[in-house]
Amino acid sequence: MATKYTGGCQCGGIRYEVVGTPRKLVVCHCTDCQRQSGSAFGMTLLVGEADFHLTRGEPKSFASKSEAGRAKLGVFCPRCGTRIYHKPEWRRGTVSVKPGTLDDTSWLTPDMHIWTRSKQPWITIPGGVETHEGQPS
Repeated sequence: MATKYTGGCQCGGIRYEVVGTPRKLVVCHCTDCQRQSGSAFGMTLLVGEADFHLTRGEPKSFASKSEAGRAKLGVFCPRCGTRIYHKPEWRRGTVSVKPGTLDDTSWLTPDMHIWTRSKQPWITIPGGVETHEGQPS
């Protein structure tokens, strides 16, 4: 039986499910993610595009470029503004779910930290976790 994760926005207008095993949980310290999240970093749960399904609502999208200069599409709730996922052009076939929108976040453990050269100086990355100063190849 496949694993199923559910989530949605703050107002409940957008709901989704992920069926299957997520590929990786990445913490990004780039200044774009800091700005977008309003925090010290952004988080991304990489899932297969075929495993991600909207179950309620019609989100809006916003096209932008990453700090590495690559195009990405940010998808959010038009009512409350919660960012739900990204679709980066360089990672076709995947959806980058914003894991804070999951109904249950207790199982999340980051696999990787990227753009650490932009991280806030008070952030300590645990030993044994893969890190990259910029975008990994």
